[in-house]
Amino acid sequence: SGQSAELWNRHFQAMVLSVVAITDRVLPGMRERRFGRIVTSTSSGVVAPIPNLGLSNALRLSLVGWSKTLAREVGHDGITCNVVLPGRVATSRIRFLDEQKAQREGRPVADVTAESTASIPVGRYGDPQEYADVVAFLASRNAAYVTGSVVRVDGGLLANI
Repeated sequence: SGQSAELWNRHFQAMVLSVVAITDRVLPGMRERRFGRIVTSTSSGVVAPIPNLGLSNALRLSLVGWSKTLAREVGHDGITCNVVLPGRVATSRIRFLDEQKAQREGRPVADVTAESTASIPVGRYGDPQEYADVVAFLASRNAAYVTGSVVRVDGGLLANI
């Protein structure tokens, strides 16, 4: 709330329409080859909205709906479409979010990180390679029967189904 329509439009262009445009460019070749993999990365915020990230939560959720729709449209062409939802994976983005939360709450970043880590059943942030391994599987021929799926890579953070 409190964000301008211009900001919403700019982020919609960057976060949603850019993905659609790239996909539209590669789909003809995928259809011609009768093979393709589209893996979209969003956020666990599409399942459990993250406080203070309303714009991001909303736009990323639109990518899930788009991907699931596209999966039904192109599956007969040998193309799969899936979405991967990272949880707390140790990246500069997560570090930035921890720093922002610490600043908002007037607490040390280490305390925010420790609190987040404690909420994850596996007891740690994910390694970027663990996330990459899931994406690599979805992009492989071994995932030919996996389409329209939303896969969480979150160490069990979100308990909902």
